[in-house]
Amino acid sequence: MKGIEIMTDMGRFSTAAKHHMTVAEIYENDIVDLEKAITHFEQAADYFKGEESVTSANRCLLNVARYAAQLEQYQKAIDIYEQVGKSCIESTLLKYSAKEHFFRAALCHMCVDQLNAQIALKKYDEMFPAFSDSREYKLVKKLLEKLELQDVDGFSEAIAEYDATSRLDPWFTSILLKIKKQISQDDIR
Repeated sequence: MKGIEIMTDMGRFSTAAKHHMTVAEIYENDIVDLEKAITHFEQAADYFKGEESVTSANRCLLNVARYAAQLEQYQKAIDIYEQVGKSCIESTLLKYSAKEHFFRAALCHMCVDQLNAQIALKKYDEMFPAFSDSREYKLVKKLLEKLELQDVDGFSEAIAEYDATSRLDPWFTSILLKIKKQISQDDIR
């Protein structure tokens, strides 16, 4: 923290941002305090933006979004995934990584509200037409149908079918389990 303070005073914000990332990683891995990790990743992203290092800023913001979703701060995660997705569309090199960011944002929308997820899916398709041809888009559409029908088995089958081709990481698994629980809770009511 003292190093960050010194680098900031000297106007060396890129170095200060790297130190913030290191502190965030310590909170992330060793201490496991996701709130503090988020704070430091956000500060690093701000410094990187100030130095016009968009790629590094986006990398930090994606960590913030991932942890925000885990902490059920879905709107914060959605905003970040959409922001990073939009910036990827503008880059020829990063254009096709936008689909993953929109996929993650759509899943966060599903945690909050099905209707918002459907609206967001249309918005993502308008912003990035190639998204509607992706497997991720088709999976979200299928999951929304299964949610609407309250079909737990169909929901699980759709995920298993997707996972057989493209392995889902633990983040996706935990978010999908939260969405699946909504179906079960709706059945109880």
